[in-house]
Amino acid sequence: TINPKKKERRKESQNAVAGRSEETVIDRFSDCRENLQKWCNLPVEALSSSMKLLVGVLFSFFLALPSAVARGGERGGTLSEYENDRSNVAITKARVLLEDEKSPNKIARARGYMTNSDLEKAVKDFGRRCSNISRIYSIGESVNGVPLWVIEISDKPGEEEGEPAFKYIGNVHGDEPVGRELLIRLANWICDNHLKDPLVRSIVENSHLHILPSINPDGFALQRRGNAKNIDLNRDFPDQGALVANYPWDGTSDGRKHYYSCPDDDTFRFLASTYSQSHRNMSLSTEFPGGITNGAFWYPIYGAMQDWNYIHAGCFELTLEVSDDKWPMIDEIPTLWEHNKMSLLNLAASVLKTGVHGRIFASDSGTPLPGFITIKGINYTVNAGRAFGDYHRLLVPGERYEVMATMPGYKSKATTISLGETAMTVDFILDPETTTERYLWRTSGCNCGGSSSSSKFGLEMFWTLHFEVYVVIIILLFWFLIRRRLKSNLSNDKQHAARSSLLPA
Repeated sequence: TINPKKKERRKESQNAVAGRSEETVIDRFSDCRENLQKWCNLPVEALSSSMKLLVGVLFSFFLALPSAVARGGERGGTLSEYENDRSNVAITKARVLLEDEKSPNKIARARGYMTNSDLEKAVKDFGRRCSNISRIYSIGESVNGVPLWVIEISDKPGEEEGEPAFKYIGNVHGDEPVGRELLIRLANWICDNHLKDPLVRSIVENSHLHILPSINPDGFALQRRGNAKNIDLNRDFPDQGALVANYPWDGTSDGRKHYYSCPDDDTFRFLASTYSQSHRNMSLSTEFPGGITNGAFWYPIYGAMQDWNYIHAGCFELTLEVSDDKWPMIDEIPTLWEHNKMSLLNLAASVLKTGVHGRIFASDSGTPLPGFITIKGINYTVNAGRAFGDYHRLLVPGERYEVMATMPGYKSKATTISLGETAMTVDFILDPETTTERYLWRTSGCNCGGSSSSSKFGLEMFWTLHFEVYVVIIILLFWFLIRRRLKSNLSNDKQHAARSSLLPA
């Protein structure tokens, strides 16, 4: 249970937040939203195509399970490219945090934790040691210019595949550093055991796992919750330790504290329970039944990362609080690692072990279609990948579902499945409605890559789309010329007849 002091701190935090005004901020990290959106769609379409799961451990790390086409971050991206890319600057509402209360044990408790330089070295050392199954890349920089390094783990790192992808994000709150330590341990444990542990091997061979150990290195360096501008990267989540898997929604429509479910509430509960039940004692919580909670039922907040990602980026996000103490002594990390190891692995593997997966094809050409997957009774759409037409839809096992595949210009198809305890594969082959409608939709998308292949594709679509129009124009032109010629001949004949009638007999 939460001790009285923590409850009092929560109440004070709520009152302080209620009395603070909101301000609009645009910083180099765009309140974490712009870079995180890029990453969630790895890159643009890499992790989006179907469904994405983003799970966060707020003490802190976020985990994301995007699906469909899986690959690394921005292909060939550099720090300067991220710095210069301001085409989608995010203007966000954020609350300025109150200064963290001073603790006499603050300096002592920080001893033994990796500094930002230590963490960067650990990431790069991992990349060299495990280069056969990993790739290191950056999604940009923090406000103070600290690179945000990501570890990608896969048997084909950096390559585009029709596999689901999953991501962990740590250290969202600067004063909650356990995630930094656990995620580096997770990466190294996978490297050391992927050839002998079946579960780890399955993750490496059938998905792309992305690990961002620290998304708030500035806050960590300052030993405070917010970033360098004192902005809470997850808005106003309760400022106390806990042991729970929290799922959307985080906010309610009426602003009051009560259970507020999203369309995928059952799936979120299943995912949260996957983590909680695999943990040493999270499921034994006396405050949170089963070790899980709906965010709004626990503490309603607005502008939170997990709600925004579910709505706008197609990411399924959990917030995992895995330590009763936000900043435990460093000698407690090995124990926390043992308590969370199987939870981290089982949650990452959940994208492979359950749900419905498959691909969407065109019946006339056999090409993959970037269509859409819907489940009857669940108001949420999952997108299939453009490259492979693959989708990955997490669902609760043991239920019957009507799965429908749609694509503009094609006839929709639906099928009913009984989902068991393991994942199911269902491919869809869609018949075209009309050629013109299909190509109209395909050319409505914007390919701004400027490659010769895309130009060739665009030219081909242009001629294919307008072929019928050109045929009609040619026929009309031919008819016009013939008619004109006939009129001319008729006129000449009349003139000839007139001249003949004037000649003397």
